[in-house]
This record gives sequence, C-alpha cells and structure tokens, in this order.
Amino acid sequence: MKKLTVLLVAVMMMFALAACTANKDAGSEKKDDGKGKSEEKKVEKVLNLNNGQEPTSFDPPIGFDAVSWNSLNNLMEGLTRLDETHQPKEATAEKWDVSADGKTYTFHIRDNAKWSNGDDVTADDFVFAWKRLLDPNTSSPAAFLAYFIEGGEAYNTGAGSADDVKVKAVDKKTFEVTLISPQAYFLSVISNPCFFPINEKVAKENPKWFAEANTFVANGPYKLAEWNHDSDFTMVKNDKYWDTKNVKIDKVHWAMVDDPTTEYQMYTTGELDTSDVPSEMAEKLFKDGDVKVEDQAGEYFYRFNVTKAPFQNENIRKAFALAVDQKQMVELVTKNQEKPAYGFVSYGFKDPEGNDFREKSGDLIKTDVAKAKELLKKGMEEEKYTKLPEVTLTYSTSDQHKKIAEALQQMFKENLGVDVKLANMESSVFATDQKALKFQFSRSSFLADYADPINFLENFITGSPMNRTGWSNKEFDQLIKDAKLEKDEKKRYEMMYKAEKILLDAAPIVPIHFYNQVYLQNKNVTGIVRHPVGYLELKGADKK
Repeated sequence: MKKLTVLLVAVMMMFALAACTANKDAGSEKKDDGKGKSEEKKVEKVLNLNNGQEPTSFDPPIGFDAVSWNSLNNLMEGLTRLDETHQPKEATAEKWDVSADGKTYTFHIRDNAKWSNGDDVTADDFVFAWKRLLDPNTSSPAAFLAYFIEGGEAYNTGAGSADDVKVKAVDKKTFEVTLISPQAYFLSVISNPCFFPINEKVAKENPKWFAEANTFVANGPYKLAEWNHDSDFTMVKNDKYWDTKNVKIDKVHWAMVDDPTTEYQMYTTGELDTSDVPSEMAEKLFKDGDVKVEDQAGEYFYRFNVTKAPFQNENIRKAFALAVDQKQMVELVTKNQEKPAYGFVSYGFKDPEGNDFREKSGDLIKTDVAKAKELLKKGMEEEKYTKLPEVTLTYSTSDQHKKIAEALQQMFKENLGVDVKLANMESSVFATDQKALKFQFSRSSFLADYADPINFLENFITGSPMNRTGWSNKEFDQLIKDAKLEKDEKKRYEMMYKAEKILLDAAPIVPIHFYNQVYLQNKNVTGIVRHPVGYLELKGADKK
C-alpha cells in the first residue's frame, strides 16, 4: 500500500511538472539551432481587421471619419487617451495643471514620448498641429471642435490670426492652452484624432508625410509599415512608443472589404478576427449567441436640403419625417437591435439631475401617418403646388444604405402616396456633393466626436461644414453659443434640451436609428475597446 502511494505521488508530480512546462511554453515554439539544441522562439501575434475602404486621410485634421480615425487612433496619440471606461486619462501628457478659473491647462509631456523616427514629441509639435487644425487653409472639417480655444474660431473664420490662438510651448515639454470658458468635456475632446500632434520638422520637410507608409511618422502604440492603397495596410508595434511594453499585438493587418457578406465569410474562414453582422444573417447569429452588442454614440439619419423645392417648406419636410416608421426599419430592415431614433441626441448622456438626455427630451418626431398626410396637403397649399415636385433620395453606395433607401421609398409611397426616385454614388464623391448642397434629400450619419450632447447639436449651427442642409435658425445658434459658455451644468442642459426641440420642430433632418456596435469576434482575441464615441482602441488588445 505504501509503495502504491509513493508511485501515485511520483506520477502526480510528473503531471504537475508537465503542466508547468506547458504553461511556461504557451505562446512560443521550440526552434532547433542545428546542433541538437533548441531555443525558444516567440510566435508573432497578428490581428486581422477590416477597414471597409481606403482611409480618407491619415492627416489628423483631415481624416475626420471612422475609416480614418479607427486606425489613426492606434498610430498616434494625443495629450489624453480614453481608457476602458471611456474616460480621458494621461497619455502623451503625464500630468496637467488647471488654473483657478478653469480656463488654462498646462500639460507636461512625458520625457520618453518619442516619434517613431526617434525624435522627441515636443510642445511645439502640439502648437504646430493645433494651429494647423484651425488654419482656414487646412480646410479641416474638424476645426469647429477647437473653437473652445481662445482665438480659435476667429482664426478659422478669417477674423483673426494664428498669433491670436492661445496655445504655446512654455518649454520643450510643457504645452499651455487657454479656453474661452471652463469646458467640462475638454479632456475628452482632445483625445480625438484631430488634436493629435504632428512632427513639425517632418511636416515642414515633407507636407505629404502622411500619404505613404515609408514617410509616415507615428507617436502611438503602432506605426505604419505598409500601405497598398485601396487594398490593405499594415501596422506594427512601435518600439519607440513610451508604453510599448504594454502593447501585446505585434502586427495589425487591415483589409478594405466594403461588403458585409464578404467580410462575414472572411471571418468564418479565419481571414478576419472581427466582423459586422450582415442583416440577412442577424436573426440566426443573434439566436446562436455569437453576437456582441455595445453602445455607440451616433445616429443614422437623412438630411433635407431646405434650399431645394419642395423641402424649403417646413410642413412638407415634417410630412416626410412623420411618414417614416423607425421601429419597422430596425425590426425588418437593419435587424441589428438598434434603437429607433425620434430625436437627434443619442442615449447615454446624463444631465446634472441624473436624467438620460434622450429620455427627458422625449420623442420629438415620431411616426404619425395621418398627421403626415395632413401636413403634406397643407404644405402643398402654402406653396400653391397642384403636384409635388419630383423628389430624389440619394445615398452613398452600400448594400445596407440601399436597403434602407428602398424601405423609405416604400414608406413614402404607402403613407404619402408620393413616388420617390433613388440615386446612389460612390462615398468619396457623395460627401463632397452633400457638403455643396447638391442633393435634395440624402442619407447621412453622425458618430460623436466627444462625450457630450452639445457635440450632436453643434452640427446644425449656421454655416457649419457639418450642417449640410441649408437650414439656419438664429435662436438655435444663440442657444448653442450660450451653452458652450455656460458654467452652470443645469442651465447648460436646459439650453440643449430647448435647442434640440427647435431643430426637430423645423425638421431639416429625419432620424432613422441610433447606432450600436454589433459584431462578431474571434474568441482568442481580447482587449479591443470600442469607445461609444467612435474610436477603436487596440493598445490593450491580445491574441492567444
């Protein structure tokens, strides 16, 4: 009996040693050195993602969209970076001081913050980048985000100079900025890619430094290794990054596949580690329990051009808006468990009393077919129309956009008796033409740039490049301006509630649904953070 016990203990010890060896060698393989000895070789960790299409630009103030900033957010880094709870934390800046009046921030840049070419990241790089963002010659669609900087709006609109913009390098590693008023969301806003630094020396030597992989200079967790335009690009771990020891993925390969079904097929074959959920597969995949759903601050909507007939008439705009059935759209067309949108500001923003903005603001424009018919008749009488002018709905080329456009076409036919024509065009041309107010009625979307309702509403101030409707309202403009200067949060939210009601009452837009992030992900991949404000965070990602 004693011998048997000793034998069992010996066997258990052998299993334990084997298990220890297995754990120690996980993620590595043995390589023979040719002399009968083996040495440990680290297995490269590669993450395979899909960017959908060619990035608009990797120039930080220009690439102001998801196809640019998801990757740009991992190639570069601002003074702050959003953490796993979506709150701003120290990044290129290791700390900061705030003046007593809450208007002046002094950022202390890390001594070991470097560019991928070995240069120091300096305060002058931030001064150069932020003034370039505001420079009217840059024509950045994101410039309005920096209007909270003293002198920023004046410079961007041609009423001031670069010297009036209150940003300065106190010394090589100390950056100071003065705001027009205390801003509760300032540290969150400056994590946006448009506020990333730019290596001043590199940019002055080569103004197109951002256009190719071999000239791109990064300061984030990864650097750009290869870029085959309109095909794919590859990022690799940046060994000059100040926190490179905590970056686990060695390489990120981005495909450019603009078809959800093809993307899903590539995911099933292991060519991609994540995928969106094709609407035709949604029911089955949700039932199987494989789909992950996370919040995203943004909205799918349509814009009326109020400078083109018949949408110069408010009642006709409202008629079209009330003829749309958002609930039917998310249940029968998109099928990804989105929330129907009856306002513009999405869920998830709490006012000082703890109320969700969307819930308190309520349903501002909701399906009402009888009212829609009544308003259409009234609007046509006001314009003395015996027949409604021809209406064309334009969308950017995509299977999903097409499905939504066709569903809208059917709703307008059934609910208003109006025949609407459909037109589509490639996204690059579409965006330019929409900004130029060439469309009559067109598809659009918005992803929040920072975590505050004002970011949704400021899109529709007069003259904003994000407006794209031709709509203008002095009271609305003043409310947004006052809200940006208001220190009292309760009063600020009251202004924003009032502004949203003015916007939806005038109906220059038709809300469709609020975005969420619905996706499939390789079970061996962990640590990807999908911020509700729209960026993809790969710094903490890992793959077994």
